Amino acid sequence: MQPHRSFAHLKYRDRDAYLRPRAAFLPTILPTIRTVAVLISSVALITASNLVALDSGTPPSTSTTSLSLDQVVDNLVRKNQERARALMHSEGTRVYRLAYRGFPSDRDAEMTVKATYDSPSSKEFKVVSESGSKLILNRVFKKLLEGEKEAAQPAISARTQLNRDNYTFELVGYEPSSTGGQYVLQVSPRSRSKYVYQGKVWVDGVDFAVTHIEVEPGQNPSFWTKKSEIRHEYKKVGAFWLPARNESVSYIRLGGRATLTIEYKDYHVSEAGPQPGR
Repeated sequence: MQPHRSFAHLKYRDRDAYLRPRAAFLPTILPTIRTVAVLISSVALITASNLVALDSGTPPSTSTTSLSLDQVVDNLVRKNQERARALMHSEGTRVYRLAYRGFPSDRDAEMTVKATYDSPSSKEFKVVSESGSKLILNRVFKKLLEGEKEAAQPAISARTQLNRDNYTFELVGYEPSSTGGQYVLQVSPRSRSKYVYQGKVWVDGVDFAVTHIEVEPGQNPSFWTKKSEIRHEYKKVGAFWLPARNESVSYIRLGGRATLTIEYKDYHVSEAGPQPGR
């Protein structure tokens, strides 16, 4: 019989073999990662303040809850389409951080990325720096970047856009804000998939842009993930609303917790000019 050896006495090669199957708990946050990628691609649309005029003739609300649910959703969908057409190019810096606390050991990683978007659906990422756990860098951060590029493609984007084809809406509140007020919507996916989410969405009452999101994945394909919470915030940069910060927390069934944060900064955007004949 082989004598018992403690973990501390294992050779490095044996220790890696011991940890490898247990490290599989970290990729259990991938369902959350996919949802984050969708939020960035399909909801983080620009908002141009010079596009306030509404073709329907319904004036935007400035300080009171004067619009019905149908009017809010109609304006949101219309403005999202206009914003998508207006954005020609954008560049920015993102800082990804993930802290895992739990079995079999704590892990941390950080990656700084330069992100570039070109209309209509091209996204490119350049890693500027990275540090920490190779497992997180390769199997979480890079999966997130791949997922965002995938979610931006027209075939997938059409199934994830925040509209009536993909979601049902309920008007659950109205809150004052520095911009004049926000409508609070409860959204639920019409069908379950790894690319949709459910929860609350805050919509600016003037620009009809999403300003804040608190959701969870619409589908959790991983048994090991007990619960995931996603908070996504946007800020106005010049004439545009752009992602500001994301925090996503995944709770693992064996007691672990993974906290992903994304910081967005150093934006440069280009919008479409006036169209000939218009």
